[in-house]
Amino acid sequence: MSTASQAQPAASAQRPNRILVVDDEENISFLLDSALRHFGYEVRTAATGREALRQIEQFAPDLMLLDVMLPDLDGFEIVRRMRMDGIKVPVLFLTARDAVDDKVRGLTLGGDDYVTKPFSLEEVMARIQVILRRQGVVAASSKLALSDLEMDDDAHTVRRAGELIDLSPTEYNLLRFLLLNTGRVMSRNQILDHVWQYDFGGNATVVETYISYLRKKVDRLGPPLIHTVRGVGYSLRVS
Repeated sequence: MSTASQAQPAASAQRPNRILVVDDEENISFLLDSALRHFGYEVRTAATGREALRQIEQFAPDLMLLDVMLPDLDGFEIVRRMRMDGIKVPVLFLTARDAVDDKVRGLTLGGDDYVTKPFSLEEVMARIQVILRRQGVVAASSKLALSDLEMDDDAHTVRRAGELIDLSPTEYNLLRFLLLNTGRVMSRNQILDHVWQYDFGGNATVVETYISYLRKKVDRLGPPLIHTVRGVGYSLRVS
């Protein structure tokens, strides 16, 4: 199987579901863009509120992931303007704010849900699917694959050559991050940020330890898929 078709496509009779990611933090936009594309969504990103408003008109998204804190217009103002113009695109707020009044304000203005940073990809993907189903839109598949390696998020299972692989929660999340970035070389810091979350304060050698665990469980069943790029990081790919 080629890396261009690793993830299962979004189920839609006409086109993939479109998602607009609005966040001025480059690493978060990169993570969400990568994950959504691998799940079969069509994605565009914006780093400012004004760019988001332009993209809404041009791209016509089915859903918007919207950071509250932006360099020009905040997320609440974007939603207020959208609703005044009769634009009913559903909104999932992404923000570092966790105060109850912020959540109430966002939902009152017309937001559909709220996720507080740092967040897990699993939580964001699950909420996206709930919102799309609520809107009558068919959500994307929960499956990822590379060669004979298959991950099913709904069933929370991993198989290689049909054989079930028993993974710990951290091993599963690490493999999932690598699958979402198939063919890319991910640095140790990127892995720490997105698997162990942004506030991880432990020993950074934990990445090497868990890569070793995965190799013993995944690569024993076939040709190696987990590769080390010396001085850079790790990549999941077919040799």
